[in-house]
Amino acid sequence: MSERKISGLTATNIVVANMIGTGVFVSLHFQVMSIHSDFALIFLWILGGFLSLCGALCYAELAVALPRLGGEYNFLSRIYHPAAGFMAGWISSTIGFPAPIALAAIAFAQYLQGLLAFPSPVLFAFTILGLHISLDLLGVISLAVVWVVTIIHLAGIRTGERFQNASTLVKVALILCLIVAGIFFSPKQPFDLMPAPNDLGTILSYPFAISMFFVMYSFSGWNAASYITSEVRDPEKNVPWALLVGTLTVTVVYALLNWVFLIAASQEELAGQMQVAATAGQHIFGTVGGRLASGLISFGLIASVSAMSWIGSRVTKAMADDFGRLRFLGRVNAAGTPDVAVLLQALIVSALILTGSFEAVLVYTQFTLLLSSFCAVLGLIVLRVRQPQLPRPYRVWGYPLTPLIFLIVTLWMMVYSVHEKPVEAILGLATAVAGLVIYFFIRPASRSR
Repeated sequence: MSERKISGLTATNIVVANMIGTGVFVSLHFQVMSIHSDFALIFLWILGGFLSLCGALCYAELAVALPRLGGEYNFLSRIYHPAAGFMAGWISSTIGFPAPIALAAIAFAQYLQGLLAFPSPVLFAFTILGLHISLDLLGVISLAVVWVVTIIHLAGIRTGERFQNASTLVKVALILCLIVAGIFFSPKQPFDLMPAPNDLGTILSYPFAISMFFVMYSFSGWNAASYITSEVRDPEKNVPWALLVGTLTVTVVYALLNWVFLIAASQEELAGQMQVAATAGQHIFGTVGGRLASGLISFGLIASVSAMSWIGSRVTKAMADDFGRLRFLGRVNAAGTPDVAVLLQALIVSALILTGSFEAVLVYTQFTLLLSSFCAVLGLIVLRVRQPQLPRPYRVWGYPLTPLIFLIVTLWMMVYSVHEKPVEAILGLATAVAGLVIYFFIRPASRSR
C-alpha cells in the first residue's frame, strides 16, 4: 500500500544519516600524523567517495533486480544459496546493526556531555550471571535515545519517515553551518590544494593506504536504501536515486568538512587532538566553539540511530518471512512496523550498552561485513552471467569496471583486516559460521528458490 511506503527523499535521507556518523569528525587526527600534503588529505575523501559510489551503484542494480527487504540477506540468498543469505542476515541482525547503533547512542551521550558539561556519576551497580555492570548518567542517556527512537518507529512508517526526514535535515543543516562558518573564518591556516611533485608518492605510500581504511569506515552506510527496497515508492527509480544522491552528497560534505578542519587549525594541533571537530570549532567560534561542535555532532547522531534502527529491523523481518520458526519476528503492527523485530533489536542494543561490549563487537564484525559486501557485488557479476534476461530497471554504469574496482578495494581491506587484526577476523568468521549452523537447524524441510 502506498501509505505504507516511503518517498525517494526519505530513502536518500536514510543513506545520508547512515553514512555521517562519528568517523568524519575524528579520522583526520590519524591522517595528519603521517600525511602532510593538503592535496593528498582532501584526495583521500574524494577517493573514498568514488569507491563508495562504485559500491552504491552496484547495490542499486541488485536492489531493483531483486526487489525485497534485507540487503545482503536477500541478495546472497537469491544469487548463491539461502544458507549464504542467512549468514549475512544473522550478522546484520545480531551485531552488524546493533553494535553501530550502540556506538552512536553512547557517542550521542558523550558529545551531549561535552555540550552541557554535566557530571556523569555512577548511579547504580549490579551483577548478572557473574558480570558486574555499572550504569552512569551517560549510560542512561544512551539507553534513553535508543528507546525514544524505538518508540517513534513503533508508531508506524509514516511517523518514522517524518522523524527521519526532520532529524536528517537538522543534522545536515548543523554541518552546513560549520562549513559556512569555516568559509568566513579568519585568519585561515595556509592551505594549498594544488598537487605537488611528491604527492603521487604520498598517494602510493603505506600511510595513505592505512588512512584509506579509516576513510572507508567513515563512508560505511552507502548501501542503506538497498535494505528497504520494498518499502520505497517506485523503487526502480527511487532506490538507485537515493544511493547515488546520498553517496554524492556525503562525499561533498566530507571533503568540505575536512577542508574546514584544515584551514581552521594547524596539522600539528589536529594531530594532537582526537576530536578534530571540537578543535576546529574552538578556532572558528571562539572559547565556546568546542562545546558547539560537540552539540552539532551529538544531535546529528540521533538521525544515525534512527536510520540504522529502521534498516536493521527490516533485515530481521525479511529473514522471519522466509523461516517458519522465526515467523513471530516478522509480525507487523497496525501502523505497518515490524514491531517484534524493532523491539528485539532495541533489546540487543541495550544489552551491548549495559555490558560495554559494543566496541569489541564492532571491531570484529568489520571483516564479516566487508565479506558480505564483497559477495554481494561479486554476485552482481554472477547474476549477469546466470540470468542475462532478468529484468534490470537500472544497470550499473561502467560495468564491469565499476564492480571490479569495488571488489579489488574491498579485498584489499579484508586482507588488511586479517593482517592487522587476525583475532578479530577469526571471531568475525566464527560469528558467520554460527549463523550457518543455526540455519541448518531452523531451515524448512524443503526450500525452493
